[in-house]
Amino acid sequence: MKKVLILGGGIGGVASAIAFRKQGFQVELVSDRDYLFIYPLAIWIPVGSEKFRNVSMPLSKLADKHGFSLTIDRVIALDGIQKTITLEHTGIRNSPALVVVALGAAKMKHKGIEHTCSICGNPEESLVLKDKIEELVERGIGKIAFGFGGNPKDSSSVRGGPAFELFFNLHHHLKKLGIREQFEMTFFAPMAEPGARMGKKALSAMSTMFKANNFDTRYGKKISRFVEDGVVFEDQSKLQSDLTMFIPAGEGDELIKASNLPQNSAGFICIDNFCRIDGISGWYAVGDAAALEGPDWKAKQGHIAELMANNAAVNAAIEHAGQKGAIKGYQEHLNVVCVMDMGDSAGFVYRNTVRELFIPMPVVGHWLKKSWGHYYKLSKRWL
Repeated sequence: MKKVLILGGGIGGVASAIAFRKQGFQVELVSDRDYLFIYPLAIWIPVGSEKFRNVSMPLSKLADKHGFSLTIDRVIALDGIQKTITLEHTGIRNSPALVVVALGAAKMKHKGIEHTCSICGNPEESLVLKDKIEELVERGIGKIAFGFGGNPKDSSSVRGGPAFELFFNLHHHLKKLGIREQFEMTFFAPMAEPGARMGKKALSAMSTMFKANNFDTRYGKKISRFVEDGVVFEDQSKLQSDLTMFIPAGEGDELIKASNLPQNSAGFICIDNFCRIDGISGWYAVGDAAALEGPDWKAKQGHIAELMANNAAVNAAIEHAGQKGAIKGYQEHLNVVCVMDMGDSAGFVYRNTVRELFIPMPVVGHWLKKSWGHYYKLSKRWL
């Protein structure tokens, strides 16, 4: 049985492990965490409507269910020429026949970032943010600033959706407590139209909702630095804030940047349409670690990582068997899909090369997103 080594225990890594097992490969997954953190569900942790334990799944249980082996260790070096992988505790590994790099991305480093919390950083940050929100609620008054950043070298690595979702959920939370009017809520981003990749219909709907809910905005100004009490922009204007939540754009992990793997200017791994790393036979990259090719509005989302994982497994099986069947590309399937939760409702966003949709879903939309969370966890346990 041909062996495959999966590097990374996130959504893309777990999907790869399951997909390669279904194709009959012997799979080992290496992760520096012993649980899968389901980032799309993390928007509810800071406002207390979901528990941390319900947004994570033990990798050991997934390994037992799907029949792959699990190694808890951290990858510290990759060599695509010598085909070796170095782990922090278990040392250098010679590459098996197949390797899938699903190590995710690093976050761009902004001056003063320690004065912010993120919903897309280390999972534990969601709990820190929860504590800060509770402190602010206890005070009963304050200024709140939420935002996200961009990466001019690779716009597909921007994470705006979770920032909008948590912003709306916090607004709903404060309304339920009867204290929303005591807080100034401002959304900031360096681009002139944050969320534009969702399409014009979604952007228009977002603008309407912002006005209806008395949200302030600070768009189109680059961020100079974060300070303890706010955000300073490049023109030296300042957004005052008692609580700043910020999601930096992604960039290539330092491990990838230091390797000899082919990379784009942002440090993401260059792959072909079939998720094969350029010039390295038998090595694949999926999810946030990979450089996507496609339309300007392309975005790295969980369902794209899963699509890439499944394609990589099918393609590897076809090539391993020496068959001439059609291998699967990811580019034709690129789209933006999001059920943007707002705490008591949601909006369905869809965009591909042919059309774009925004469908308001009062009440039912919120429960649809909640239901997706249950489905995702059940699908990994049973399917």
